[in-house]
Amino acid sequence: MRLIRPSNRRHLTSIASPDSEFISYMNSKARSINKALDDSVPLCNNSVPLWEPVLEVREAMRYTLLSGGKRVRPMLCLVACELVGGQESTAMPAACAVEMIHASSLILDDLPCMDDDSLRRGKPTNHKVFGEKTAILAANALMSLAVEQTLASTSLGVPSERVLRAVQEMARAVGTEGLVAGQAADLAGGRMSFENEDEELGYLEFIHIHKTAVLVEAAAVLGAIMGGGSDEEIERLKSYARCVGLMFQVMDDVLDETKSSEELGKTAGKDLITGKLTYPKVMGVENAREYAKRLNREAQEHLQGFDSDKVVPLLSLADYIVDRQN
Repeated sequence: MRLIRPSNRRHLTSIASPDSEFISYMNSKARSINKALDDSVPLCNNSVPLWEPVLEVREAMRYTLLSGGKRVRPMLCLVACELVGGQESTAMPAACAVEMIHASSLILDDLPCMDDDSLRRGKPTNHKVFGEKTAILAANALMSLAVEQTLASTSLGVPSERVLRAVQEMARAVGTEGLVAGQAADLAGGRMSFENEDEELGYLEFIHIHKTAVLVEAAAVLGAIMGGGSDEEIERLKSYARCVGLMFQVMDDVLDETKSSEELGKTAGKDLITGKLTYPKVMGVENAREYAKRLNREAQEHLQGFDSDKVVPLLSLADYIVDRQN
């Protein structure tokens, strides 16, 4: 599908509104991603008999992995690959891997020992349905499967050095330089004391650069690596994705304070009740909205110089995130 081309080459701006062509584009990408995800975790395996406990783990994996969502991360992976000259099929294993990591992180985040939540995407959280032990096993299995999926890219003709680089980037995004660091800082945030607002904001930025933005960055970087992008292209897409990831979290915090649980599909106002650091808490709702708009402008600036047709989905994605209502 070809989206409307921006008319101004110097200042790239997306024209597609959230209820027009870009939604159709997102839905088309999501259908391809959902089919690939469904195929990646079958409930039965004809070559190896599966006992009931193993089947339950697979059911738990599928429960979160296939529970919907906007598929922003895997879509970003596919678009980044296409932007640097690759094909969607080349990046699909990596796109699925990113979504598997994301699903795994959601399962773990919702556990009683973490964020202790009972609602996710309008449904009971994984551990509420399958129990904590099975939920933890499902999260671990999804992490393992993500590596397996990425390595499978070699069967599509992707050079092994690209695949190795992608796996290294994915591992970095998950560990103590990424998701783990962000979650640890987030859990400790309510107990921290700060001398001033700048220090508090700096800590909040650390949390979400690592907990949220890092996986969005990884999605863009993996796609660009699989597509054969240059180091400069990869770095620019990474910078774009960091802005988008932070913007996503800023708007998530704003919506958490301004929308109902029914509208969000998850427990609203929980961060406020538990005393967690959020952007509205540190800077106020309106200032947080303005910060998101600034991040949007910065994100789009990082895309200067890319093909003006191919870059439109990324421009529209940034607009979509800053304007989203759930």
